[in-house]
Amino acid sequence: MKTKDLVLVSGANGHLGNNLVRLLINKGFRVRASVRNIRNLDYFNNLDCEVVQADITDKESFKRALQGVDTFYAVGAAFKLWAKDPQKEIYDVNMQGIRNTIEAAAEAGVSKIVYVSSIAALNYKHTPTKESNGYNPDRRDAYYNSKNDGEKLAFKLAKELGVELVSVMPGAMIGSESLLPLNVSYAVLRLILNKKIPMDTHIALNWVDVKDVAEGCYLAAEKGRSGERYILTNERCMSITETTKLAQKLYPELNLRIPVSVPKFILYGIAGLMQFAAKLSGRPPLITTKEIAMFSGLQQDFDISKARNELGFNPKSSQQAVKEALAYLMAHKEML
Repeated sequence: MKTKDLVLVSGANGHLGNNLVRLLINKGFRVRASVRNIRNLDYFNNLDCEVVQADITDKESFKRALQGVDTFYAVGAAFKLWAKDPQKEIYDVNMQGIRNTIEAAAEAGVSKIVYVSSIAALNYKHTPTKESNGYNPDRRDAYYNSKNDGEKLAFKLAKELGVELVSVMPGAMIGSESLLPLNVSYAVLRLILNKKIPMDTHIALNWVDVKDVAEGCYLAAEKGRSGERYILTNERCMSITETTKLAQKLYPELNLRIPVSVPKFILYGIAGLMQFAAKLSGRPPLITTKEIAMFSGLQQDFDISKARNELGFNPKSSQQAVKEALAYLMAHKEML
């Protein structure tokens, strides 16, 4: 039997998942939080929620977790841009996870799914990018491919199984609350504060406060139209160099240096060396040749009028999100 106010958030010990859990608790919902590793519960100290174990690669675990749930926030996914075997570790995991969780939700009688996709699933050929632009035709990255193909599969399964599903597409999420390890986007700010980005890659990111994305997920559940997708980020992107200049202005005592502009062939050479070292060490490289090719010079500006008008989504500016995220990192030195 479903309980109208019982919701499940998967990936609840991740950056977005945990902030969404906190938001839903504050709004009066009964929250069930699913995590892959039940021993990792630091994120749930003093939170009034039920924590259960569930893995997106294990359908039965989600069938159990979704019993009695009215709304399912499908946040859990493999979120990384590098792996030794990206097809197996990123693409296959995410695609299998989508099928498992949506089928489990349908079998459990869930009323609505808010599926967390990504701006990676958007076509950037015409800016400002909007939902109606369609899907990203760039097939060079396993994570991007999983978000493109995954969103299509999510809509297809939901339609076949008779479940309402709304897709939300966040940008580069930063801000509190957060624990280590930082997500891919937030880690860029740490690199800036630690002076680990000496050269200008001409890469821009569309920064958005994670709490605004959490609010957007809730609004999508309340107001979103089934079968629709909504961009949850800011209108304008900021380059990493612009972000560094803002950090330099805010924290002059750090003596941050503005990244030096170099020819692209030098960037490719450095990225190639980093990739070679990563294969030997097993640790992700700071930058890859693929990322230079895909993102250097790419403008990530968006038309978010659909989310504003239909959901009431109203994020703080990218600059303000960066200021608050930097302040959080500076106040929590263990994260640096």
